[in-house]
Amino acid sequence: MERYLLGLDIGTSACKAIAVDEAGRVAAKALAAYPVISLRAGWAEQEPEQWWQGAQRALAEVLAALPDRCAVSGIGLSGQMHGLTALDAQDRVLRPALLWCDQRAAPQCETITALAGGLEGLLAKVQNRMLPGFTAGKLLWMREHEPELYARMRRMLNPKDYLRLRLTGEHLTDVSDASGTGLFDVRARAWSREMLGLLDLPDDLVPEALESTARAGTLRAELAEAWGLPAGTPVYGGGGDSVIQTTSMGVIDSGPLGMTIGTAGIVAGAMRACPAPTGQLQISCGNAPGRWHVMGVTLSAGGAFEWLRGALAALEPELDFARMIALAKAAPPGSEGLLFLPYLLGERCPHVAADGRAAWIGLTPRHDARHLVRSVMEGVLLNLRAIATLGTAAGLRCDELRVSGGATAEPFWLKLLADVLQREVATVTGAAEGGAYGAVLAAGVGAGWWASLDEAAGALAVTSRVAPDSRLGALYDARFDTLRTLYDTLRPVFQQIAAEPAPPASLGGRDPGRPSPEATRP
Repeated sequence: MERYLLGLDIGTSACKAIAVDEAGRVAAKALAAYPVISLRAGWAEQEPEQWWQGAQRALAEVLAALPDRCAVSGIGLSGQMHGLTALDAQDRVLRPALLWCDQRAAPQCETITALAGGLEGLLAKVQNRMLPGFTAGKLLWMREHEPELYARMRRMLNPKDYLRLRLTGEHLTDVSDASGTGLFDVRARAWSREMLGLLDLPDDLVPEALESTARAGTLRAELAEAWGLPAGTPVYGGGGDSVIQTTSMGVIDSGPLGMTIGTAGIVAGAMRACPAPTGQLQISCGNAPGRWHVMGVTLSAGGAFEWLRGALAALEPELDFARMIALAKAAPPGSEGLLFLPYLLGERCPHVAADGRAAWIGLTPRHDARHLVRSVMEGVLLNLRAIATLGTAAGLRCDELRVSGGATAEPFWLKLLADVLQREVATVTGAAEGGAYGAVLAAGVGAGWWASLDEAAGALAVTSRVAPDSRLGALYDARFDTLRTLYDTLRPVFQQIAAEPAPPASLGGRDPGRPSPEATRP
C-alpha cells in the first residue's frame, strides 16, 4: 500500500498543503489564501483563525485527491517565522498576530540590545542581532503599548506552532523557528534563560523546543475522525520557513547555496558548527540535528514584483503576471540605467534598516512601463547578489546555486537570476513546493522513511539548469557596484522621510484604522 506524508506551510499570503509519497513525488497539493492587515505604515498583522481556516480548506482539497486517507503516516509543519501569536490561559488569541515583516518594534529592539550589553553581548547570548521583525521586540512593544492584553498573555507561539496547537493541543516549537525569536541560544539549541531574565519574561511564556525531525504531538482524535485519518497520526517538529525552505532544496550540509525568491528573498547555506556571529547574517539551528543554517533575508523580493503589478493594475485592471513578464522581456538588460532599490518594507539584509525605503534611481523620459518592471526584477536580484556576497565572505560555500520560491516557476526569473549573478542556477525536485516539502522531508525522517535528512536530500534530483549570458557580466557587475553605494548615500534621506509628519486623514492621509489596499491583497 502506498504511504503518504502531509506537509502544511503557513505562509504570509496563503496556506499550502501537499501530500508526498514514499518516492518523494507530490501526489496532491492545494493553496488557500488569506489577507495581511496593515493599519499603518510598517505594521503587518494576521488573524490566527484565518491560518486555521486556510489550513483546513487546503487540507480538505489534498485529502480528497488521495486514494486512501488511512495511508497518511504523519504531518510536517512549516511557517512564516518571527510572528507573535499571544494566547491567554485558555489558549484564546488575544490580538491579531504581529508578523515577520512588522517593523513597529524597532525602538524596543534597541532597548533589548542595550540591556544585553550592546551588539557584542547580544551576539554572545543569542548569536543574532535583534532585528525589528524578531519576536522579542514585539513582546516588549505589546507590554509597553497594550499592557492590559499583555497582562493576560500566558503563552506565545509562532504561526506554524499555533497551527500545531489547533491540530494537537500541544504547546511546542522546533529549534529552527525558535532561533528567530531573539530569545534562543542558537549555539546551545535551547532557550536563553539569561535573555528571558534580562527582559523580565517568564520561562513558561515560551514553548518547549524540539528538533525538526522529532515527534511533536498527535492529531486530535476528533480531527482524525472528521478528516478520515488514522487515529494517533503523528505531527512532527517541522521548521521555520526560511530554514526549512532551504532544506527542501537539499541544502543541509556545506556545499550548495540556496536562494529563495518568494514574498521575501533568502540566501542560505548550512554548516556543521555554529559560526562566530557578526550580526550581518542570521544564524539558526538547522533542521538536521548538529547542523546550523546561515542566511540573509531581504524583506521584499517577489513581494516587490507583486506590489508593482498591483500599482500598475490601477491603470490596466487586466494586468497579470504573464503580461508583466512580457513587459520585462521587452526592456533591454540593465533597464537603460534605471535602478530599483527594493526596500518597500524597510530592510533586514544586506542592510538593517527599519526606515529604509524603496526608490527608483536614474529615471529619464526614455523609461516606460517595460523599464519599470524589468528594473524591479533586476533590483531584487542585485540585492540577493549582495546577500550572497556577504554569505560567501562569512564562509558559506557555493559549489552549486539552487533556487526555489514562487517566482522561480517563471523561466525568465531564472534566466535573469543567472545573468545578474553570472552563475549557473539549478532547480531540484520538491523545491517548488517550498517549506511544505521541507516539512515532509523532516517528517519522513521522524517517521522512519529515511535515516537522516542527508539521506532524504539524496533523493532529490536536479530538474533544470540555467546558464548565464557571459556577455552581460560587465553590465551587471557595474549595476551591482552602483547598488552597493546607494544605500549609504540615501540612508539620511530615508531617515528624514520617516520623520516627516503624515497629512491629516481629512486631507487625504490614510486613516490609521483602515488597512492599506496593497497590504490586504493576498
